[in-house]
Amino acid sequence: MGAPVTPARTPARRHSQSKKIVRSELWFLDGNVVIIASSVAFKVHRGQLRRHSEVFDDLFSIPQPQDQDLYDGCPWVEVYDCPSDVLYFLKALYDGLYFQSLRANDFPAVAAVLRLSTKYLVEHLRQHCMTRLDLDWPSTLAGWDQREHAATDAQGHYTPRLACPHPILVIHLALDLGLASLLPAALYDLARYGPSKIMAGTPAPPLALAFPSESLRTPAAAAAAARQPITLPPALLIATYRGREAAQRYLASFITTHLQRRAPAPDCLYRSPSPSDSRSLAPEDARSPEYASRPCRDSFYFIMLNLLRSVGGIACGRDADPLFTLLQAVDMLERTDFSDGQSGRMCGLRVCAACKGEFRGCVGRAREEVWGMVPGWFGFGGV
Repeated sequence: MGAPVTPARTPARRHSQSKKIVRSELWFLDGNVVIIASSVAFKVHRGQLRRHSEVFDDLFSIPQPQDQDLYDGCPWVEVYDCPSDVLYFLKALYDGLYFQSLRANDFPAVAAVLRLSTKYLVEHLRQHCMTRLDLDWPSTLAGWDQREHAATDAQGHYTPRLACPHPILVIHLALDLGLASLLPAALYDLARYGPSKIMAGTPAPPLALAFPSESLRTPAAAAAAARQPITLPPALLIATYRGREAAQRYLASFITTHLQRRAPAPDCLYRSPSPSDSRSLAPEDARSPEYASRPCRDSFYFIMLNLLRSVGGIACGRDADPLFTLLQAVDMLERTDFSDGQSGRMCGLRVCAACKGEFRGCVGRAREEVWGMVPGWFGFGGV
């Protein structure tokens, strides 16, 4: 880990005379140690730090000279972390880290506390952050489905960015901290964007506090830096595009294999013992009287046409999301809001129970297969 914290060596008066050092909101009058991060000072309690952090416990156990430098009457330690991260971290040490619901604007605090709890060995905060991230970026299909359900309101509006942060932010955090388990779900989420949006990146999240910096001398320069989007490195950008193409290919293959030539189940209610019955009915026969007399085949043909619209991105813009599209296929079996094409009345598909059951099983196996293939699609086959 190296030396994450360094005892102060520079005379305190140099800092006290510097205009760049500012007191943070975390400034206890009875504090007995000052943490300085860049240009921001935090006056806190040594015992609180030692109690929770192995690194600080080791640091403060080192005997200090009696004539050590002081800041505001206290020993001080300089840390090389973002002041905003330090503020989130120290607040979590004092107040805990609580989330009433899954909200995307919690991510700056989660990321900051995770970075510093990992660095300073505060295990209970690290585990708390990982539990939260695992809810947003799960490693199981059941967890993914639960996450998607939480991002959909009662009217069916899907708003993932209200519940979860932009995946590019999570990808960078996972790469920085070696959290490979978060990458497949984050990359899958990102691949559902259009190619131009994937390349454009996302704005940086807001900091918990503003602080002076040598490289940002003016408010205009600071604002310009804040507007710079966070993007993927070229290699990962290419991997995302390849994963997106793999997702689309899988769905196209599913349609060809399981819908385009789908025959009724062996115990289909509408199945006739005609010798012409075959599981290899060609698409050009779709309008034949024989085909029209088979409600299940007619319904699966209708499902196929709707899935093809999703593959092209016409229906809802989630053309690289086979997990969602496959769920849509199953949902069509029970929907009753289709037009009959003649009287304008709403109706459902005429699919018998046997064919429904067989198709649900087929889709369930396909979704499990997709989830197992996701890491490999993005080049993380060992995750």
